[in-house]
Amino acid sequence: MTNPKSVRAAAIQVEARVADIPWNIEHASRLVDAAVQQGAELVALPEFFTTCIIYDERVFGCSLPPDNPALDMLKDKARRHRIHIGGSYLEMRDGDVYNTYVFVEPDGTVHRHDKDLPTMVENAFYVGGRDAGLMQTTLGPVGAAVCWETVRTQTVKRLRGKVGLLMTGSHWWSEPGWKWPRDYWRRFHEGNGRMMARTPGIFAGLVGAPLLHAGHAGVIEGGLLVLPGSRLAAPMRTQLMGETQIIDGEGNLLQRRRYQEGAGVVTADIVLGPSAPRAETPPRFWIPKFNAMLYAQWYHQNAAGKSAYRWAKRTGRLRTWDGARNAQTPDEAL
Repeated sequence: MTNPKSVRAAAIQVEARVADIPWNIEHASRLVDAAVQQGAELVALPEFFTTCIIYDERVFGCSLPPDNPALDMLKDKARRHRIHIGGSYLEMRDGDVYNTYVFVEPDGTVHRHDKDLPTMVENAFYVGGRDAGLMQTTLGPVGAAVCWETVRTQTVKRLRGKVGLLMTGSHWWSEPGWKWPRDYWRRFHEGNGRMMARTPGIFAGLVGAPLLHAGHAGVIEGGLLVLPGSRLAAPMRTQLMGETQIIDGEGNLLQRRRYQEGAGVVTADIVLGPSAPRAETPPRFWIPKFNAMLYAQWYHQNAAGKSAYRWAKRTGRLRTWDGARNAQTPDEAL
């Protein structure tokens, strides 16, 4: 990016449904159209825009093949409106599922990045990838990072000083909705919200590039895996934390949409191109410092999720989506 270019960027916040791929694709499609109507040339959709992720065994059948209707929608929007657009979904290749971020150019060229490490229950539904998330595009080098990739220093090391744009998205849970102990979960929710709100700006500052972050809002219900090696799960109801943001190359927050605002679009003009990183990379695995409870949840839920993935793969439940199950049409007004 030797000649900096200003573009109108849009980040989209969705309210997706668990395991309802047709509804979610149409919901995302309408929001992309709304972004284009606001002049967007560059559009970010969130992680998992085709299905929310919680322990629900219907999700085992929600991965997509490499050629799929979600990608078709993105390619259609890119070509029709001459935009660049990205987002992630579950993609099955060679018998395993990945959390695949796709970035589509106006001519239909597709770039892919597989998230490196599944987060907690996500281990039940996909395995990690090994690419750097560095994509060579007509906009110049673009970095892709998905959800908790943006809180790990290994992602910063892959991309720092190498990209002129960061395309990121998340599906960030909050507390499990249990009534006891109420004060603990209230504090957890508040602290979790602060970490989510700070993460895009901190990550952009460490890498040195403008950033689009797209998120999920809404409340979802499902299970929380209890015992590794089994599928025993406790009921949970959790808030998705939103924080759809646009950050400029100087680290300034240009636009923000909180989860309380629901689905919608934020837009801002950004100048593409690398900038000097504004902070040193922390000398540890995680960028923020977690408390002991969060570390325990990380290791416990990773183990429980991995055993569920092995079970689903062994029993043939891990499969690509096979058609319009429970398809509905979104009827909300944007």
